[in-house]
Amino acid sequence: MTSEKAPTATIDSELPTLKNAVSTALEYAKELGSSSAEVAISKQQGLSVSTRNKEVETVEFNKDGALGITVYRDGRKGNSSTSDLSAEAIRQAVKAADDIAKYTSQDPFSGLADAALMAQHIQDLQLFHPENLTAEDLATLAISAEEACLSTDKRIKSSDGATANAHSTAKVYGNSHGFLNGYSSTRYSLSCVAIGEESDGNMQRDYDYTVARKFADLLSAQEVGIKAAHKTVDRLDARKIATAKLPVLFAPEIATGLMGHLIGAISGSSLYRKSSFLLDAIDTQIFPEWFNIEEQPHLLGALASANYDSEGVATQDRKIIENGHLVTYLLTSYSARKLGLNNTGHAGGIYNWTLSHTNQTFAELIKAMGTGLIVTEVMGQGVNPVTGDYSRGAAGFYVENGQVLYPVEEITIAGNLKDMFMGIQGVAKDRDLRSSIRTGGILLSEMKIAGN
Repeated sequence: MTSEKAPTATIDSELPTLKNAVSTALEYAKELGSSSAEVAISKQQGLSVSTRNKEVETVEFNKDGALGITVYRDGRKGNSSTSDLSAEAIRQAVKAADDIAKYTSQDPFSGLADAALMAQHIQDLQLFHPENLTAEDLATLAISAEEACLSTDKRIKSSDGATANAHSTAKVYGNSHGFLNGYSSTRYSLSCVAIGEESDGNMQRDYDYTVARKFADLLSAQEVGIKAAHKTVDRLDARKIATAKLPVLFAPEIATGLMGHLIGAISGSSLYRKSSFLLDAIDTQIFPEWFNIEEQPHLLGALASANYDSEGVATQDRKIIENGHLVTYLLTSYSARKLGLNNTGHAGGIYNWTLSHTNQTFAELIKAMGTGLIVTEVMGQGVNPVTGDYSRGAAGFYVENGQVLYPVEEITIAGNLKDMFMGIQGVAKDRDLRSSIRTGGILLSEMKIAGN
């Protein structure tokens, strides 16, 4: 196994070269007489080590990136890209984009975001924390997680693998407004998958993971392995339940997916295509009055922090849901123009959504639920974004009188997202911070459970 290190310590030094490449492309686009242009470049490099049953299975080193340019000519748009950053290759890419722009159809809504919206104040969001890690370092981490997993319970018969990653990225964006900025970031992660088996041959698998900008902020390998083992053992001897209408408590990692459907419904592309169940919903109540979602793009070291979106538009703290009411849509320059609304700086996604909570832990929400279902896994794509109808395969745990009785599998949960949002009874205060949506478990008043 190679001892090569993940070169996270050096990618930051490449920003001047990347900025120069972006400047070169913009200058040449101007020479060609384009109305405007924007250029983005991203370079990634890192190391990933996977193990299985305490043996190294794969070691992958990656280093790649590309420059993408968009040229606008009188309402027409052309795109091109190149992974070769030599001056000549960049010129060829710009020329190709410009040639395409001469022949595409005019679109009055295309073009750069307004110059007044460009980010002016760039702060250090502490996203870059390089560590000189070798393949051996990452292998040791993954194997340690597997060892902890395999020694936790005799019913854990094998590991389905562990993976440790160390990656870094440098990004630069510039456009004809004179905006040019770049930054570097790091991301480390560790995951472990366990396979459990009862004496009757019943088998289950589950996993756990940790992710952070800073290597030192990862959970220990032992904790990840032990959690994976416990989650797997807890699923053994799963059964179906009778068809019923019951309260449902989404585990935090499933709760983030529930909020993901809100993101899709209030995103500009869904709205102007009229493919959203939340059309014309601004200032209307779609959640209980106590429920709030706040976006915080400038949290230091968070996984979804950014000074600006992928069009250079400054990000800002904003209320998404306030007292249960929808305050804003999520709009890019294009969707804002299509809808006749203001750009909200959401080209490229969302930035650290934090949900309000009801001052209860996940365990307390289980007790408050009384009799119902904890959902820890959902399957399938049974969500209609136009109507909000929701129907997905699920697994989890049956709860009676506030006590977890047994694991459940091979069931379907169904409802409508509008009813599900309004039916939220509680949000746990022990939040999962491993994604761009920071929330605890979410308790819904009722869903249809299809079982036996």
